[in-house]
Amino acid sequence: MSMIRDLRAVVRPSRVSLRKDTGAYDTTRDPGTPSAVVDCAVYRDGARVDFGTSLTPQEAMRQVRRDGGFVWIGLHEPTEAEFAGIAGEFGLHPLAVEDAVQAHQRPKLERYDDSLFTVFKTIHYVEHDRLTGDSEVVETGEVMCFTGRDFFITVRHGGQGSLRALRHRLQDDPELLAKGPSAVLHAIADHVVDGYIAVADAVQDDIDEVETEVFSPGRKGGVSRGVDSARIYQLKREVLEFKRAVSPLLRPMQLLSERPMRLIDPDIQKYFRDVADHLARVQEQVLGFDELLNSILQANLAQASVAQNEDMRKITAWAAIIAVPTMVCGVYGMNFTYMPELHWKYGYPAIMGVTVVICLGIHRTLKRNGWL
Repeated sequence: MSMIRDLRAVVRPSRVSLRKDTGAYDTTRDPGTPSAVVDCAVYRDGARVDFGTSLTPQEAMRQVRRDGGFVWIGLHEPTEAEFAGIAGEFGLHPLAVEDAVQAHQRPKLERYDDSLFTVFKTIHYVEHDRLTGDSEVVETGEVMCFTGRDFFITVRHGGQGSLRALRHRLQDDPELLAKGPSAVLHAIADHVVDGYIAVADAVQDDIDEVETEVFSPGRKGGVSRGVDSARIYQLKREVLEFKRAVSPLLRPMQLLSERPMRLIDPDIQKYFRDVADHLARVQEQVLGFDELLNSILQANLAQASVAQNEDMRKITAWAAIIAVPTMVCGVYGMNFTYMPELHWKYGYPAIMGVTVVICLGIHRTLKRNGWL
């Protein structure tokens, strides 16, 4: 059981915020291998077998069938023609092969006679100096995994989510790799979910920033309110993309952790529960993001409506004040010969004084009632 207790330390490195993760997918390929094959290796008794030269998938499988162990093949965006030979060699189901080549699949787990087909959505946080109405917050990719008795095949789509470092960490623990392809499947699932956790932390920072600005007491003007609404809506779209990756994966992880499967080692299966638990917590967090953004958006729109009402009250108040001199000037602008105070020496200053007094009285009343 000591090997199992070390499982997390091997497949789960320290969680670093994806804000600092600048690693891109490494598409360096071994010479002599098909263009889509990133790595192809045979593992026997938990150790990578060195044949002194690169192996094709067909050669690797022949070595496994002759001497035992399992082969792990990593591919990056293979075409149908590139994948056809591998699919035929390993007896992969045509429907799963079609999904792996076409990509854009929903996270899922499908069982075929001699293999398991698992789809993971990888999430990468996109760095930005400031969130705007068209900022991309999360970028998605896909990892498809074929798990067999003596083979493990990963098919990746997208420019991020490299598994090279994960492969190296697994190779440093032969006792774990000796458990076979199911150990690799668990490591990838745990790696993907850990990525969700890091992205959730980064998205939380963006939501906190928007929330602070929306409820900041110093916000003024209609321009900033318009920008806030666009930013909130864009953040909601990105959270929805995040949710599409997380929520469908929960059921497959529960199946892997609860239902006995011939291709999953019993010692490894129990650790899928840990992955499922972390995934459930991320799902709750993402659902909370969606609800919080709805509240922030509604509050922002309500604030904009209140501010518009306040603007209209101020306009109405000043219009009421200006109406007094307008009326007086209108009356004394009429061309009648006989009008009160028309020829009085103090008529003009008296009328102006009365007008000012009335305007000041209206202004004071409106000010006291909060209209100005």
